[in-house]
Amino acid sequence: MEQKICIKVENLDLYYKDFQALKKVNMAIQEREITAFIGPSGCGKSTLLKSLNRMNDLVEGCLIKGEMLLDGENIYGSMNVDILRKRVGMVFQKPNPFSMSIYDNIAYGPRTHGIRSKSALDEIVEKSLKDAAIWNETKNRLKKSALGMSGGQQQRLCIARALSVSPEVILMDEPTSALDPISTGKIEELMSELKKEYTVIIVTHNMQQATRISDTTAFFLLGEMIEHNVTREIFSNPKEKKTEDYITGRFG
Repeated sequence: MEQKICIKVENLDLYYKDFQALKKVNMAIQEREITAFIGPSGCGKSTLLKSLNRMNDLVEGCLIKGEMLLDGENIYGSMNVDILRKRVGMVFQKPNPFSMSIYDNIAYGPRTHGIRSKSALDEIVEKSLKDAAIWNETKNRLKKSALGMSGGQQQRLCIARALSVSPEVILMDEPTSALDPISTGKIEELMSELKKEYTVIIVTHNMQQATRISDTTAFFLLGEMIEHNVTREIFSNPKEKKTEDYITGRFG
């Protein structure tokens, strides 16, 4: 079965006032795969990730040139930002549940998109928590505050919250860097499950994580995408010397 390109980035330049954070980035991301962005701090990987659902719109003095297409439609054209963020969900580095019940955390997005029926919301909450592999831990405490959960549970709750509006793409900005190894393992297992239904893009500092879970990997350095290929090729047979130097620990 031929895979479909979900996101295409063409000649993307991004500036924060006078500083150019991304330089002529070109890449195609296949649907229902996990794509990892790796590279040293400040190389542009999180900047690119946030551009995919226009989080950079919130940064003063941010200018973007080039095109970023979601299913062939320019994200920076006439696309409604609320619709875009429904289609492209985001999970951040630190779990950020709302200070409300577990149930209301998940129902929040669907309610803002006009779903009012209790039975419909009940169904969405259950499906989202199941898809995020946390239903069994939460089903008897849905009315309790989400802030009482452990860090790993909160992060899976945030993933469930992103899933509740039926996105096509899930962006994850170092989603396990604040978690212990056991919680990290659970999130990694979850990502492998999620790619059956969603396109997942993850920024990670952890190269072992990229090798474990991603299908393709893109290596960034100083705002440029140096190499983008199948993960096993990037790590076993990189085409660029800069990639090889980074993954063998010569710098970074």
